[in-house]
Amino acid sequence: MNTLLTAYQKNGFSLKNHIVMAPMTRSRAIGNLPNDLMTSYYGQRIGAGLIITEGTAPTPEGLGYPRIPGIYNDAQIEGWKKITAKVHQGGSKIFLQLMHTGRIGHTDNLPEGSVLAGASAIRAAGQIYTDTAGMQDHSIPVALTTEGVSTLEAGFVTAAENAIKAGFDGVELHGANGYLLEQFLNPNTNDRTDAYGGSISNRSRIILEIAAKTAAAIGKDKVGIRFSPYSTLGDLQPYDPNEVDDTYTYLAGELNKIGIAYIHISSNPSIPERTFTAIRAHFSNTLILCNGITPANAEAVLQKGFADIVAFGRAFLASPDFVTRIEKNAPLNQVDFATLYTPGEKGYTDYQTINF
Repeated sequence: MNTLLTAYQKNGFSLKNHIVMAPMTRSRAIGNLPNDLMTSYYGQRIGAGLIITEGTAPTPEGLGYPRIPGIYNDAQIEGWKKITAKVHQGGSKIFLQLMHTGRIGHTDNLPEGSVLAGASAIRAAGQIYTDTAGMQDHSIPVALTTEGVSTLEAGFVTAAENAIKAGFDGVELHGANGYLLEQFLNPNTNDRTDAYGGSISNRSRIILEIAAKTAAAIGKDKVGIRFSPYSTLGDLQPYDPNEVDDTYTYLAGELNKIGIAYIHISSNPSIPERTFTAIRAHFSNTLILCNGITPANAEAVLQKGFADIVAFGRAFLASPDFVTRIEKNAPLNQVDFATLYTPGEKGYTDYQTINF
């Protein structure tokens, strides 16, 4: 555990340890506003060197799920200020994950007047929870126009600027898990014929433009991005493995040119070793790896050479004092899956900590 618990520094990006709290949707933001309960939740978990928040909507149209926070108005900025201040008291850094859910959503979860938008007008199979009527089929998305893409990009930039106003150390662009940015990447959810569809470079364009504009607005050292190569979450259909590899190789190289702080890989068993190797070869700043990592294997993961730092999700969710438990070799709490997304403190801020 020596490396895991030691301070981390690479190319100006420094943390108090090599441990990241992964972003996790928790659906406690009543009215899409960060609140005191969320302040307690994040404040309990400041053992992490870096906390990446739950997915947060950069614009009202990005609110695909019920009770997820936003960062597009003054009240939200003020709510987040309490959270960032609390986290900084523990010497941790905190990045806000900017998540636009795209076609993964329902109009009942959107503010009045907002439209569910996607890369293309291709409906996602399956259902999504709504507070109005329980589980409902995903709504049919409206394909963003070329002008709409420009407006969306401006929304991301404003959201990033708002995050800095709220005291965040940076933002993570959510390009994973089948949400809007990954919907552009996958040819099965992107049938566009403009500059944002067709070739790998075209399908990657929106991500690279948002990354570049956001970096210019708040600083490249304050921008990260999350990817999930080979993921089928959000009704993503597999496509040619060579094209997948070429896509993420291209993205890694172009993001390296922009100079963003990190790439965060949400791992899954389908990712071949060659994909990891290509990303590492083309990106010189920090790489974060998440999923399948435990206190028992984390050191081996770090020594393998792909990941610079590692992220833990449900271990942090269920054990607020996760880092202390690693230090003391103490057992972890079990996750209460029934309360992952329910409103209130149960299964959120009431997990037990150990007095050592």
